[in-house]
Amino acid sequence: MTPGIAQTIEFQMSLLLFVALAGYLIAMRINQSAVIGEILIGILIGPSLLGLITYTDFVSGIAQLGAIILLFVVGMEFKIRDIFNLKYSIIALVGVIVPWIGGFYTAELFGYGFGAAVFTGTALTATSIAITANVLKEMGKLKTDAAKAIIGAAVIDDILSLLALSFSEQIVSGVFSATSTALIVVKAVGFLVIGLYVGNKFLSRWIERIDGSKIGFKFPEFVFIFAMMLAFIYAMAAEYIQLSAIVGAFIAGVALESGIIRHGKNYKEGAEYLHIIFASIFFVSLGILADVRALSEGVMVFLAVLTLVAVLTKVVGCYIPAKLVGMTHKNAAIVGFGMSPRGEVAMVVAFIGLNAGVIKQDIYVVLVLMSLITTLITPMVLRNWFYKK
Repeated sequence: MTPGIAQTIEFQMSLLLFVALAGYLIAMRINQSAVIGEILIGILIGPSLLGLITYTDFVSGIAQLGAIILLFVVGMEFKIRDIFNLKYSIIALVGVIVPWIGGFYTAELFGYGFGAAVFTGTALTATSIAITANVLKEMGKLKTDAAKAIIGAAVIDDILSLLALSFSEQIVSGVFSATSTALIVVKAVGFLVIGLYVGNKFLSRWIERIDGSKIGFKFPEFVFIFAMMLAFIYAMAAEYIQLSAIVGAFIAGVALESGIIRHGKNYKEGAEYLHIIFASIFFVSLGILADVRALSEGVMVFLAVLTLVAVLTKVVGCYIPAKLVGMTHKNAAIVGFGMSPRGEVAMVVAFIGLNAGVIKQDIYVVLVLMSLITTLITPMVLRNWFYKK
């Protein structure tokens, strides 16, 4: 095979799909989370080992599509009352403050400058809702109290992380604007409230009417296509106001949860099949993104310490408020570990810091690998410890 063939979009896409689905099947066969199998395969075919695929814009785009579909599917497992809960807000707030402090002082301890320490702390505030949601979904635990707390807190966490990122950029640049920070809060909360209200009161009913119409009978797939359009519209709207697209897709799923389909193709079932394919690519891409060759001996020590701090600060920062609001010891611990994966969210923060010249390549690699390791730890802890059969 010539090098040119290996670089074509068709070859890259086919290889991505093949290894993603292979990782999914292998993980099922050995009774482990698909997240672990797919990330490890991503490391195998990525720059770290075989170098068959690099993290290009194409790979990133397909991966983000997978994350959007995944969160749309997860959203359909939740009701609106599961999202708006004061307890989850408390868990999210403490679970952002404690990791930020831990990340900031860890970076300073290793001799990094103020700007780098600020961005390191900000990267640790993030929670990747996609990782834990997928693991809980695999195990059939999305309806549990702990799962509802994790998802509800993670949605709020995403807003708080966005605020932390905006705040960090302003601090590093030496310009702070209370107006712009307040505007972010207003837009994010407004999107959640309006998006859920419009979707639940109007769009879900509209889908039911389409399902019972002539066009719904003639083209059973019409309802499914329309529902997916709504998922992507919500994702675009979220991106437009600088909120994560996956949060927009999640809100769309929650808003359409109450829709009842009797005649057409059930969009919940159809989205499940899309999720298996594209979410698998998303998790493989996380492995591709991590290039372990960039690690030096000194940086590896920083990585080990920062990863430990990342896990402990999220576990403690979420466990304590979860326990204080009335959750059991086990459920509070599940929430703590469930909020630990930093995933793609922290990677985005690291990328912004690198492009702004605030952090250098060594910290960037550490943040990416820390995100990857915390992503691997959570499925293993949840599946083999808390939910071990």
